[in-house]
Amino acid sequence: MRIRQPLLAFLLLVSLLGGCTTLNVPREPSQALPAADSAFGRSIQAQAAPHQGQSGFRLLSDSAEAFTARAELIRNAQSSLDLQYYIVHDGISTRILVSELLNAADRGVRVRILLDDTTSDGLDRIIATLAAHPKIQIRVFNPLHLGRSTVVTRTMGRFFNLSQQHRRMHNKLWLADNSAAIVGGRNLGDEYFDAEPNLNFTDIDMLSVGPVAEQLGHSFDQYWNSALSKPIEQFLSTKPTARDLKNTRTRLDESLEETRKQNHALYQQLMAYTTHPRLDVWRRELIWAWNQALWDAPSKVLSKGEPAPHLQLTTQLAPELNGVSKELIMVSPYIVPAQPGLVYLTDRADAGVSISLLTNSLEATDVPATHGGYEPYRKALLEHGVQLFELRRQPGDNGGSGSGSGPRLFHSGSSSSRSSDSSLHSKAMVFDRQKAFIGSFNFDPRSVLWNTEVGVLVDNPQLAERVRELALEGMAPPLSYQARLEKGQVVWVTEDDGKQHTLTKEPGSWWQHFNSWLSSMVGLERML
Repeated sequence: MRIRQPLLAFLLLVSLLGGCTTLNVPREPSQALPAADSAFGRSIQAQAAPHQGQSGFRLLSDSAEAFTARAELIRNAQSSLDLQYYIVHDGISTRILVSELLNAADRGVRVRILLDDTTSDGLDRIIATLAAHPKIQIRVFNPLHLGRSTVVTRTMGRFFNLSQQHRRMHNKLWLADNSAAIVGGRNLGDEYFDAEPNLNFTDIDMLSVGPVAEQLGHSFDQYWNSALSKPIEQFLSTKPTARDLKNTRTRLDESLEETRKQNHALYQQLMAYTTHPRLDVWRRELIWAWNQALWDAPSKVLSKGEPAPHLQLTTQLAPELNGVSKELIMVSPYIVPAQPGLVYLTDRADAGVSISLLTNSLEATDVPATHGGYEPYRKALLEHGVQLFELRRQPGDNGGSGSGSGPRLFHSGSSSSRSSDSSLHSKAMVFDRQKAFIGSFNFDPRSVLWNTEVGVLVDNPQLAERVRELALEGMAPPLSYQARLEKGQVVWVTEDDGKQHTLTKEPGSWWQHFNSWLSSMVGLERML
């Protein structure tokens, strides 16, 4: 008891200092507004009507397109905008989108923003200030209630509730008027839209319109109305006022004007949607197909131990995984198969299925510890004929080991990409060249068991072939290492200046090697 009493006193003090003082903020449930409530929604309904229940899809593999699509959906929205994200980083791209969201709210659009709680770390008041707008509501998912005010107390608060706090909402969803949606791997931040000078995450998003958007609206409502979703203002001692919002908007406008003057090329690149809108063109390019929107149940994060199968997205995806008979292609920045994944992949390969996996190499990954969960399975996968491709670090013009310009997915060709290193962040699967799955799901235990995810399965050979082509481009020798077995040892085959060569030591810095080794040694696999 001499140990526990001081600890209890300390935790009580932390709770008092944590800013968690207003615990009875009303939580009113709400639902996605019908698409027919807006002219934009009705126009999409009219466009979808001849396709008799099918939805329309267009890949957004280019970071500039991905940004433009989000900005244009805000501008086209007339009744509602529903945004669900794991990470939102400050930056010029985020500030432009926030400015557009505020303008949409000014014209009467209802805006609901649901963020994973880790996004709000240290930013509760800044984020809550946006919710001072009468048309904007912001909630955080699976929030920390204890000690939110400092990095130290937040860390301790999560440590003392680790069983739930390591389970996060990893979903990425952008929904306008319940009729047009964007799903995929991108979070919000300059590094996802080729506007960050040091790093560009290559990703795949998919514009999805018609009935699929209504399906995704149901997923958003489930999370929004979950008992795990709390209004951001609940964690503040005083609620931001209309004056606070006005001051924030003034600073936002000033920062955008400063960027326009100081970094005009980047500003013009991002603002291209204002002078050259593309949404109407993309709507004429849609592929119409049957689909299924898939998502984890929000209550998955409350599970004691492993979640029940009926709560998991992977249970919904299982018929496609088990039914593949000829070819399976997976793209995931983090691949940690664990024993169940290893058994699945090797069984399928032994049954004659051609399996190709594209992931980050050790030198390209932004999370070397996760690579430590992948490396122990590499040899066994290769022994069963699974093909492994590891994307090389893709440097800009300022140096690095890559060669030449890559495909559009990996080098968007914008002014900023020429000085940005690229790292794979795409998440996609292609089944027998017939169906494609695009979403937020990584092939690792974290996505399977601990985080929540969302995605869309599309049954169409044309779209599946396009996703397959993008994956194969990433697997090309100038861009990726192909891991192979030579005399029982893993080697890495790649190409520079048109000449193929083989590396016997895994590329990566000593620090990356150390982090990978350490995570493997301490047994972090199930947490990765």
